[in-house]
Amino acid sequence: MARPSRPDDITGLPARRGALRLLDAVLRRGEPLERALHGAAQGLPAPDKALVHAIAAETLRHLPDLDALIDGATRQPLPDDAKARMVLRIALAQVLALGTAPHAAIATALPLVDGGPRKLVHGVFGTVTRAEPVLPDPPILPGEVAARWAAQWGEEMPKAAARAYGARPAVDVSLRDAGDTDGWAERLGGTSLAPGHVRLAEGVAIPELPGFGEGGWWVQDIAASCPARLLGPGEGRAVLDLCAAPGGKTMQLAAAGWRVSAVDQSKKRLERLSENLQRTGLSAAIVQGDLRTWAPDEPADAVLLDAPCSATGIYRRHPDVLHRIGPRQIAELAALQAELLDRAAHWVKPGGTMIYATCSLERAEGEEQVAAFLAGRPDFAPCPALADELPAGIAPTREGWVRTLPGALDAQGGADGFFVARLARTATGA
Repeated sequence: MARPSRPDDITGLPARRGALRLLDAVLRRGEPLERALHGAAQGLPAPDKALVHAIAAETLRHLPDLDALIDGATRQPLPDDAKARMVLRIALAQVLALGTAPHAAIATALPLVDGGPRKLVHGVFGTVTRAEPVLPDPPILPGEVAARWAAQWGEEMPKAAARAYGARPAVDVSLRDAGDTDGWAERLGGTSLAPGHVRLAEGVAIPELPGFGEGGWWVQDIAASCPARLLGPGEGRAVLDLCAAPGGKTMQLAAAGWRVSAVDQSKKRLERLSENLQRTGLSAAIVQGDLRTWAPDEPADAVLLDAPCSATGIYRRHPDVLHRIGPRQIAELAALQAELLDRAAHWVKPGGTMIYATCSLERAEGEEQVAAFLAGRPDFAPCPALADELPAGIAPTREGWVRTLPGALDAQGGADGFFVARLARTATGA
């Protein structure tokens, strides 16, 4: 006699439970998606772990659109934090964004309600799916995010951000040997927008490409390559790369001839940096330290501070930031950035250069941060970026900063949101 199936026997259910845990971690506890994934998918095989990530990411990317469908099929709106709403989001995201058959989606959704309103979930799901809806293209941004960005950058910016949100981000690589850019572009089947850069064709399997195993290049968005570009050739001079892991800028600087000390607080992230250096054959001194208490033995010729930030500039790849980050988090991060910027300034030799960068679309973490710093530090002055130092299609602002907004390099596949300022310390340091 066959044993009756139990809920946990349902194929695919453990992955859906993992997705539910992951979304709870992001939306209720404010944890970053990538960091929370390990705990949410613990014990699952790699394919299931990938499915957990895909379900959660697509649910977050289309959250306003999914909620509109759910609200249109219920007489009384479900609370935002109701488990029934979250289960419906997961089930509908699978059908509408991942192409899962409706019967499979609902079969793995109902057990997640755990004694709750299964009939309601089944009824709402059926009402929505029978109408055969299509998710908007591009996705709708969360209202509070669109309003915040419109207030800072104008009404067109959120529209461009939504278009970028719905497109697959391009994959860029930085080259160990910038002198062979044309050769690498040919070997990788890509295009180059700057020395030391190749933008790959869509859908390539990165580990299988020429040069990956030999460490000829590493994945790095073109906007993220701009901070190190503004320091130019190192010629053996010393540079502190602060908040360095996982090491894209460290490798750029080492490849450009700088003597790099790479500092980061996270032991795990520094292990990744060490692995990346080993793969590429580049070298840097690796230091674990909290910049709020750590200090170098002596000042350096240059300092690159890629400060902890809201990461709203990388929302295309990390949709969770649009749901975790608000004015309070931005203000807290801006306060930390000001503290780190002030400390890092003391570590620049007189006559040296400091680069301040954030992967943020918030003025408080970019333009306003640097303006406040310069107002209190007469020993520093802007050193404007020049057009020929930057990738084709990225131009300095009127003030000489680098600011990439949604819409940058749109025709070529886009770029992450970044702010970069180059500052020079006076020769006397006073």
